Amino acid sequence: MSDTTIQPDAVELLETDHAEVEQMFVQIESLPEGDSRTQLIQGVIRELSVHATIEEQVLYPAVREALPDGEALAQEAIDEHQQVKETLSAIESADAPTERDQLLVTLMSNVRHHVEEEETELFPKLKAAIGASELQEMGGKLASAKKLAPTHPHPNAPNTPPGNIVGGIAAAAIDKARDALKRD
Repeated sequence: MSDTTIQPDAVELLETDHAEVEQMFVQIESLPEGDSRTQLIQGVIRELSVHATIEEQVLYPAVREALPDGEALAQEAIDEHQQVKETLSAIESADAPTERDQLLVTLMSNVRHHVEEEETELFPKLKAAIGASELQEMGGKLASAKKLAPTHPHPNAPNTPPGNIVGGIAAAAIDKARDALKRD
């Protein structure tokens, strides 16, 4: 019997990420101001920063290549990611809870719109255009990219290869050091 774990394919992995972030959004919406809510918000920042990076590094180049309208779909998604990164950055630097809460409402709306488009339009098109083995391989690449992805938003960093890959590795190293310092 083998110990190998079957990796989710690209769509399964990304939809799992979407569901996890949505669950955090629902919890944030129901919690009063305090440490638990702040930790959830930091978790959302981390998860969305990682998720945007891996989509930009792995998914969108594949979309551009595999779909006839891939260039337009990928560019629209990257533009939406840019808005999310800018909002995440503003949330991180927000001084007042009311300012942060207004930004969170914008963030949740934008992310929910983006997820809806991906899950109803982009993912079905991609699944129809490429085979299961290619989706499986892409899932492995996405999982690997997660380990090297930045954990904070970097709205001024490149968002297409090769710049986002090189910049992402450097940003991730800085973010991981920053995160470690905050824990200590």
